[in-house]
Amino acid sequence: MPVATLTGPMTQLPDPEASTSILSDVLDLARTVGAGLMLAVLFQTAAWQPYTIPSASMEPGLVVGDYLVVSKSAYGWSRASLPFHPPLPPGRLFGRLPDRGDVVVFRRPSNPRETWIKRVIALPGDRVEVVDGLVIVNDRALPQRTLGPGLDLDQPMRDVTRVEERQPDGRGYVTFDGGRDQPGDDRPPIVVPAGQLFVMGDHRDNSLDSRWGPDVGVGLLLVDNLIGEARLVVASWQPGAALWKPWTWPRMRAGRFLQPID
Repeated sequence: MPVATLTGPMTQLPDPEASTSILSDVLDLARTVGAGLMLAVLFQTAAWQPYTIPSASMEPGLVVGDYLVVSKSAYGWSRASLPFHPPLPPGRLFGRLPDRGDVVVFRRPSNPRETWIKRVIALPGDRVEVVDGLVIVNDRALPQRTLGPGLDLDQPMRDVTRVEERQPDGRGYVTFDGGRDQPGDDRPPIVVPAGQLFVMGDHRDNSLDSRWGPDVGVGLLLVDNLIGEARLVVASWQPGAALWKPWTWPRMRAGRFLQPID
């Protein structure tokens, strides 16, 4: 009598080689992504980093929505150059001081989680004061020339005047003046201590900077808090638009592509 053979669905055993291949592909992908992220962090830490302008304190040269790049190597590196401002020893590697007139990005001394941008007005050892809106460094007033009415994009109804200001080396840039008797128009003389800077916003009557103490503005800026020098406006978006929202790209500001920062 023939023997009956039981039949049924066959169970396929996993192929060990296939499983090993999938695991290898996953590990290769993880290594590639990890290496890419590490390179991106290293590049932003050591070379260039993008920022956007969130406030009007640097008008008219920089406006809200500007997307700019910052040179991280301009003044050397410190813990301020690193993400999350780790508790490393003070000092800068290959450090050098900014030039007067440089536009710098830095960590706010009273709250290092905040990143601010201002213009360097005075260096360590300089004597600086502000009298009726006129900036005086080492007993010499920075020359000013009135250029006419300006437009405050942040508050279009605010009356402002465009004023060209020049550093002793001839470097010029345009500031906004909101008129006489403004809160920041007068600042008693001070000698900037070693390792610190005196910085101001170009929108002189809409900027909390070294004219105010660290609880309100910047106070005197520690050189170690510098992140880098703002060099170039890549592009600029009107309020509500952004680089990561492609559908808003038509709202980019014409004429603000690849603009060097004075």
